[in-house]
Amino acid sequence: MTHLLKPPPSIELLAPAGDLERLKTAVIYGADAVYLGGQVFGLRAAAKNFSVSQLEEGVAFAHGHGAKVYLTLNIIPHEDDLKELPEYLNTISHIPLDAFIVSDPGTFDMVQELAPQIPIHISTQANTTNSQSLKFWHRLGAQRVVLARELSLQEIAQIRKEVPATLELEAFIHGAMCISYSGRCLLSNYMIQRDANRGECAHPCRWKYHLVEEKRPGEYMPVYEDATGTYIFHSKDLCLIQHLPQLIKAGITSLKIEGRMKTVHYVATVVRAYRMALDAYLTDPDNWVPDPTWMQELSKASHRPFTTGFYFDAPGPEDHIYEDTDQSRSYDFIAKIIDFDPHTMTATAEQRNRFFEGDEVEIIAPHRVLQRFTITKLKNEAGESIEQAPHPQQIVTFQVPFEVVPEALIRKERRVKEAAK
Repeated sequence: MTHLLKPPPSIELLAPAGDLERLKTAVIYGADAVYLGGQVFGLRAAAKNFSVSQLEEGVAFAHGHGAKVYLTLNIIPHEDDLKELPEYLNTISHIPLDAFIVSDPGTFDMVQELAPQIPIHISTQANTTNSQSLKFWHRLGAQRVVLARELSLQEIAQIRKEVPATLELEAFIHGAMCISYSGRCLLSNYMIQRDANRGECAHPCRWKYHLVEEKRPGEYMPVYEDATGTYIFHSKDLCLIQHLPQLIKAGITSLKIEGRMKTVHYVATVVRAYRMALDAYLTDPDNWVPDPTWMQELSKASHRPFTTGFYFDAPGPEDHIYEDTDQSRSYDFIAKIIDFDPHTMTATAEQRNRFFEGDEVEIIAPHRVLQRFTITKLKNEAGESIEQAPHPQQIVTFQVPFEVVPEALIRKERRVKEAAK
């Protein structure tokens, strides 16, 4: 069976939510849907994740803003893991989730039996790379497949032609790339007994490696001729903001941002940039061109150098990082607006990084243009003038020369020395 290759009627921008604050940030800054983990069965055990009460609140908030919530159940479970699943599904059965994300056939079967009212999405962890596999999952009842990262745009377009139009296609478009891409990585388990496929990955692919010759123990030779060593598994970050038309025309339904371990600032900045780019395309697809400011915005959040992954060609040496493992950013997130008095033009904010009276800063807000101003009349919660805000989550006030809204974020450019560390 073949189908006409047309852009889907609507394109979903899907964002990560590592906790309740990041869920609300993603939705407010323009995500159409978020994906998150509960306290069991998700692949990001190190994230804060959601208790049942937080899941209730998060779903209610998202639905109240017209957004969807997908819950990950995508570990590769062992026998003991599966014993917990029926009780967990029963505990959350009253929450109107929009989908479960699963990768294991046994989990899929149990979810269908115990929570038939919830749609199922197939995780990228299932490594789905061909139309026959997609049709298999669809016949079983899957609504969506998160495509393997190893697919090119040409392959995705071919798959879209071959699978039923009712099957949705989701693909990663931005964020960190696991060295195993869509596979089942064993490196963390082998080296320190933390199972990446059960949510405990220690990211050993990001560590520094040297070569040791068998008969010369203790002599560490860099694999790449560099004094700092080598990062042989260290991929650049994915970034497709300049290629949205190609993604949409290939038949991708949902554009997925990686990053459940990322900060509030990362979520807000990346979602906002992609929201602007996607809205520009949906408004006038025939005349869409990338705006340089979108890439400038993305560079202000923590990131590694960017790559387009497998979409246009198989990654080569230029798509990996050999010199350093640190992520870079050009701005620091310093405060979050929690209130604004239009009569006195005073903003109340929660400190997130130290800042000073006189700092020149930027403010980003949902669906608003970027604005800049200088911090003046900085005061603590008691109304006393202060020169700096040094304490984490300290409540402060300062003057702003224009109206601001709650949930707006304040950031300042990093000094050269800070950025180089």
